[in-house]
Amino acid sequence: MKTCALQNNPLRLAVAAMGTAFAISAAATATAGDVTEQSRAETQPPFGGEMNVEYAQALWEAMAERELVGENAIRTYPYEGNHPHGQALEFIETTLSVDGQEGLVMVKKNYGGEGDFDTLKQNVLNDRMANLSSVTVMFQRESGYDPDHQDWYWAKFQPSGELENNPKGMPLAGRVAKGMNKGCIACHAGAPGGDYVFTHDRLGR
Repeated sequence: MKTCALQNNPLRLAVAAMGTAFAISAAATATAGDVTEQSRAETQPPFGGEMNVEYAQALWEAMAERELVGENAIRTYPYEGNHPHGQALEFIETTLSVDGQEGLVMVKKNYGGEGDFDTLKQNVLNDRMANLSSVTVMFQRESGYDPDHQDWYWAKFQPSGELENNPKGMPLAGRVAKGMNKGCIACHAGAPGGDYVFTHDRLGR
């Protein structure tokens, strides 16, 4: 347990104070990863290519530095989820610097296991890493990255930080499933406010 770390970590204090509000202030920024110019500009394939994978690695490193992911990550209170994420979820929203560009990041931890939600919730509270199945991330990149979809970059990670693949073996990183009728973008297109965010409409344009 890392509860004692709250006393010296402003991000942890913010989460603890807000309970299930799921948002934290940007007490500091972190820049991580070595991203090439090709990675910044890659549009084909829209996801899963070498450069999108490279950017995902930089994104994970930046999140780890801010304690948004990993064994020592900031904790929020699990709430009931649904397909395709998990039966129990944790959510954090803040700003993050990746490759010198600061943007909004939304980190969703997806938990699975046996039994009903209350049982799983208790299991998660007892041992998060043992019940964590994946981490899905939305990071709002620079203007023009994907103007059709609010410039969101999407990624799905294993708990270790390795990328998940789709059934065709393509890493889930980038403009995931752009132009398809299933996948990250297609699902989040139904979010109210046109911002691809279900949690709130604060970003609606």
